[in-house]
Amino acid sequence: MRRKRALITTGVVAGVLALLVGGLYWAGRSLFYEPTARGVDSVIGELGGTRVLGVFAHPDDEQTVNGLFWRAKDRDGAYTAMITATRGEAGHQSPTVGRQEDLGDIRKAEALKNSFNLGVDRHVVWDYPDGGVPESDADEIVERIVEELRLVKPDVVVAFWPESGATGHADHMKMGELTERAIAEVAAGGGAYRGPDHIVYTISPSKALEAFGGEVGARVVANQPKPEYAMAAEVGKKHEGWTIHASQSNFMQESYILPTWLIYLLWDEEFYHVRDLRAEPLP
Repeated sequence: MRRKRALITTGVVAGVLALLVGGLYWAGRSLFYEPTARGVDSVIGELGGTRVLGVFAHPDDEQTVNGLFWRAKDRDGAYTAMITATRGEAGHQSPTVGRQEDLGDIRKAEALKNSFNLGVDRHVVWDYPDGGVPESDADEIVERIVEELRLVKPDVVVAFWPESGATGHADHMKMGELTERAIAEVAAGGGAYRGPDHIVYTISPSKALEAFGGEVGARVVANQPKPEYAMAAEVGKKHEGWTIHASQSNFMQESYILPTWLIYLLWDEEFYHVRDLRAEPLP
């Protein structure tokens, strides 16, 4: 009788614990869910893209778009390219892997290695000051983006939404603004190539930002559009990416408190807002 009662008690406790764990898991997943986003296998494939250019500010910014770039190459056979505007020399090492004065070189190498791991065909890393993009020569940056656009000839550009920059970082927002300026300049110019058909903006999960992002996160949520698309984040590639970005490998845990493995257990999708430039050209 006692054995039977013990087994029943153990079963009840296990059941309660399972319900609690399951409830916590789904509550956590709800922080990384966007109800306006329709799930697709590949955003680039959905748009019919064949040539993709991503324009970012820092080494490791490409960690937000692993799924998009990996599937664009692996599943859609697209030509993929990236611009990274700074070498990330002003960043905080987490953990420390080298001399601080060498950090720009370290992070540039990490970015190039990670983009190669994602199958990216071309990746240029410029040397604008980390944290100083808004004070840099805007016309020069636009001109250089225009040169890359005309060289790569993307039909899809992946960029930061200028009013939020995915994380609220001023460098992100400025690069988003200058990317739009460059696209408008190409569209208005002569030549056979008149710019991409679509701009795809990487969008951060709103509820997670509201829960963990503080005032900055609240500003991002208030200023970013609702995403139309959700796709698999290729979590394995994200973990590989943080291993490659060794100087930033603890970034996710420092930013979101939770361990990286748990964050990606919950956050296993990427979210995107798309501007169809054929229907809504830039001013």
